[in-house]
Amino acid sequence: MSQATRGYAAQSPTSPLGLFHFVRRDPRPEDVVIDILYSGVCHSDLHTARNDWGGTVYPTVPGHEIIGRVRAVGSAVQRVQPGDMVGVGCMVDSCQACRACAKGWEQYCERGATYTYNSVDRVDGSPTQGGYAEQIVVRQEFVLKVPGGLDLAGAAPLLCAGITTWSPLRHWKVGPGSQVAVVGLGGLGHMALKLAKALGAEVTLFSRSPGKEADARRLGADRVVISTDKAQMKAVRGQFELILDTVPYAHDLNPYTPTLATGGTLVLVGFLGSQEPPLNTSALVVGRKALAGSLIGGIAETQEMLDFCGQHGITADTEVIALEDINAAYERMLRSDVKYRFVIDMARFAGQG
Repeated sequence: MSQATRGYAAQSPTSPLGLFHFVRRDPRPEDVVIDILYSGVCHSDLHTARNDWGGTVYPTVPGHEIIGRVRAVGSAVQRVQPGDMVGVGCMVDSCQACRACAKGWEQYCERGATYTYNSVDRVDGSPTQGGYAEQIVVRQEFVLKVPGGLDLAGAAPLLCAGITTWSPLRHWKVGPGSQVAVVGLGGLGHMALKLAKALGAEVTLFSRSPGKEADARRLGADRVVISTDKAQMKAVRGQFELILDTVPYAHDLNPYTPTLATGGTLVLVGFLGSQEPPLNTSALVVGRKALAGSLIGGIAETQEMLDFCGQHGITADTEVIALEDINAAYERMLRSDVKYRFVIDMARFAGQG
C-alpha cells in the first residue's frame, strides 16, 4: 500500500523549505520500505532546491545521504529484513542492463540513473523525493547495509561525501605510500583526508587558509600547503600521483597541475560547470598528466566503502540538527559555517499537521 509521509520540500527556487505532505509510491515485490533516522545535508540539496543547475521540478524534497531502519520488505526481497539498519545514497534505481551497470557503475547508467530526488521512477513515472522525510521506498539493489558500531549520524554523509571521494581513490588505486593531495577542506575534503590516510597514502591538503592546519592534521593530513604561497607550491612540484579537487565552485586549476607527478591525475569531484580562468594545458602535455572527473560511485563500491569505514571506525564530522532548522543550515552552508556536514535527526522532527 502507498506510504503517506511528511517531509520538508522546496516549492520554488526562492521559497524556504517547509512542511510537505506527500505519498510514497506503492511498494513493489522488490522494494524496501525504510523509516528514515538521519539524513545528511549536501551542497547538491541546496543547489537543487534553488534550481542552481536548472531542471528542478517542484515541489522537491532533497536528501540523498540516508540512514534508516527497514520497516517492511516486498515478497522478492532477500538482501535485508525488517529491523535492519540500512543506507540509501544518491540513486534508487538504474537500468541494470547497460555496459556501465554491468560493470557496477550504476552512477553512469547509459539510460540514466534514477536519482533519490528530482528524478522520475522508471516504472510508474512518479517523481522521486528524498530523505528530508519520515520514510522512503527503494528497490532492494540500491539499499546498503550499515556496519554495526558506526555512529549513525556520522555514517549518513558517507552515502554521498564518502563515496564521492572513495570512488576516485579506488579507481586510481591509492594505497600504502601513494602521494595524494586534496584541494579544499569541507564536507568532501574532510572525508577525502580520512579515507586516503586510512588507505595508507601520504596525504597533503591544499588550502588558502593557514588557520586550517590543525584541523587538517587531525583529519589525516600529513602536510598542509598554502596554495597562494608561491614558494610552498614550488616546493611540491611534481609530487602527487592523485589530486582530489573538492572545491564546489569555479576556481583556478592552473596552480595545481604542476604539482602532479609524471602520469598523475587531478580529479574534479566538487564542481559541475565551466571553469574559470581557462586551463593552461602545457603542464598536462609535457608530463602526460590528466584532468578527470568522478561522480559518486556504484552500489558495490559504496558497500565496499561502508564496510571499510566500519572496519576503521570512519565517519563524517557532523553537526546534528532538526529538520525545522534546514533553512538556517542552508544559509550557514553558503558561508562554509559547518564542520563538516549537517545531519538531520528525524527523531527531532516535530512537524505540524
